[in-house]
Amino acid sequence: MRHVPRPGSAKPSPSAQPSRAGALPAEVSRFVGRSAELAQIKRLLSRTRLVTITGVAGIGKSRLALRAARRMRNRFCDGMWLVSLAELPAGTDPDEAVLGALGLTAPSGRSPREVLVRRLAQGETLLVLDGCEHLSEPCAALVAELLRRVPGLRVLVASRRPLGITGERLLPLRPLPVWPDAVELFADRASALLPAFTAAAGREAVSEVCRRLDGIPLAIELAAAQLRTLSLEQVLLRLDDPLRLLTSDGHSIPDRHRSLSTAIGWSHELCTAGERLLWSRLSVFDGGFDLDAVEYVCSGPDLPADEVLPALSGLVAQSVVVRDDPPEGAGQARYRLLRPVRAYGARWLAELGETERLRKRHRDWYLGLATWCELDWFSLRQIEVAQRVEAELPNLRLALEHSLESPEDAHIGQYLTGTLWFYWVGCGRLAEGQRWLERALELGGDQPEPRAKALWAVGLTAAARGDAVAALTALHECRELADRCGDESAAALATQMLGATALVNDDLPHAVALLRECLERYRARGELNALVLLAQVQLALALALLGDAEAALALAEDARQVATDSGERWVRSYALYALACARAERGEDEQARELLVACLEIKREFGDLLGMTLALERLAPLVVLDAPEWAAELQGATLTGWRDLAGEPLRSPLLRQRHERCAARARGLLGDAGYEAARRDGRRGGLDTAVAQVLERGRGRPASLVGQAGGVAGRPWPEEDRASEGRAAEEWAAGAAAALRRKQPAGPPPAEADEEPAG
Repeated sequence: MRHVPRPGSAKPSPSAQPSRAGALPAEVSRFVGRSAELAQIKRLLSRTRLVTITGVAGIGKSRLALRAARRMRNRFCDGMWLVSLAELPAGTDPDEAVLGALGLTAPSGRSPREVLVRRLAQGETLLVLDGCEHLSEPCAALVAELLRRVPGLRVLVASRRPLGITGERLLPLRPLPVWPDAVELFADRASALLPAFTAAAGREAVSEVCRRLDGIPLAIELAAAQLRTLSLEQVLLRLDDPLRLLTSDGHSIPDRHRSLSTAIGWSHELCTAGERLLWSRLSVFDGGFDLDAVEYVCSGPDLPADEVLPALSGLVAQSVVVRDDPPEGAGQARYRLLRPVRAYGARWLAELGETERLRKRHRDWYLGLATWCELDWFSLRQIEVAQRVEAELPNLRLALEHSLESPEDAHIGQYLTGTLWFYWVGCGRLAEGQRWLERALELGGDQPEPRAKALWAVGLTAAARGDAVAALTALHECRELADRCGDESAAALATQMLGATALVNDDLPHAVALLRECLERYRARGELNALVLLAQVQLALALALLGDAEAALALAEDARQVATDSGERWVRSYALYALACARAERGEDEQARELLVACLEIKREFGDLLGMTLALERLAPLVVLDAPEWAAELQGATLTGWRDLAGEPLRSPLLRQRHERCAARARGLLGDAGYEAARRDGRRGGLDTAVAQVLERGRGRPASLVGQAGGVAGRPWPEEDRASEGRAAEEWAAGAAAALRRKQPAGPPPAEADEEPAG
């Protein structure tokens, strides 16, 4: 509400009157994105009187604060002022700067603060303080007193660090999302230089530029400015050294923003010696990291472990390190350096001569982490292990790169890549795992145990991808090496993987013989782990395909029960798949469908590409008569899965025959055009969409996934059939398993034969 002087009260002196109330500078370039943040600032300022926007250099704090202020002009009609403090030297009194921004002078004998209090008391006013991180203590004292003495005042601060006073609400500013905001910003600034430029013309390159600059607006604008001289592709190629590339000679740009290096260097100057040292050492991490990793990798005589947390806290407060909240119940908070900030720290680490030492400590930490995760894979914490490795994947890749740089470290690279077998196979990273393993093996090495581990692991990944040549080459070498060195564990594993290769290539009698042999070896050694259970499931699958459904059911049910008792879920899902295959071989299609839903429920948790593809491939023939369109969509989705796995369609003749038989039935019911349209829809949606649809239908009717109740493609189950909704799909599988113990009679074998799509 505008202040109206009381009758007889003294009017403010001319020296206390600003020339304008609320002179904010006009925008000279288009503002992009940040709609959610703008709304949040408005909400916060309606509830509290001090809001501080924090964030790393160049993240857009100043632009956002000004934009938010402009949008609230009507609310603060008694005064709205911007106070720019960034260019003031350290030690400057902010009172004078605020006084000047308001167009005021302090008469002789009166303090600037008293003049400010008197002027700001005239109604609802807003101060925008920009760039006060180097003046944080005097600014904090000033703001605290003004808020205490001027009830109608609100303060919006843009700073790399909080003021740290009572009542302050923080808004940590995150990078722009690549799509659409960062790309839109790049395109807008580029088109100002090149009117014909559009993001659509170089969509992938523009997206990659924005991704590699972590969505930092200043970095994106400086990159776009390079298009005066360079092509988009040249800009992208030179981003390996962003600090060198991203500079500008624009006269209207503040000095601190004329290069990315200068902008980040301003934060570096504000850090303590310990914070600077930690910053440089944190540059060896890629992506996120947690406190345990930082304390191990970065501590030393010059930075004791008990001083790491205070230094890290300082870097978080300075917005150098970004803190990411963990998912609910996920444990430790995680941190990261944005890529340009990491590059700045890496320069300092090189100057200190510590790069190689810190890279080795980083590698050793993640070697230990991978070892722990492998041991914990066969436990109740299996999902947690998968999530941990996924979160740490950038750092694990960095550790792998360091391990594979020289033949002297060949054994470390082989051990690390082999130790991660469970992630490569269980979490949809088969192709990547095979590449790392083959690189590690190319180095040679003279330590047999790590090499044998990498050999059977590459055999496992190659077999799962249908690459029989690569699998057999590695596994025969592994058996020879194991026999020569007396490594019984490696010999059993190589035998298992040879059996898996035979299974994938439809050499079923040989697969049965090899898998029985490896299981005998495991029993003789008293081993029980995920791979032992997997061997039992693989044997069950081979027997089911040979027509011995009863033996297959017994083996798969036993594996499922052991997995359930131990808390293991990944092999348990394969046991459910094997049970489904055996049930289908007995003509028990309803039970098979329920088991496949239960299997997919778990497979989706892990992102198991092979498991999801196999389950969908087996489900399609079971639904084709009742829902041919859905079956065609499932087949289209499996095409994407097979090609992601192996770069080509199905290799197994048995799978290909069943696929073709199902396709022929669907074509007969839908016609060629209808079948092709549905299959295209499935390919466009991909595996994730197909799995989500299967689980949605399955939740609606645990007794029957498809059939008399009308569960046709594109429609959920009727509401009247949802009496059991909410039960987990795996509970239905448990019911199916209980039915096995009642020794239901076998039905006739199914007529279909499995197949793969023809292109």
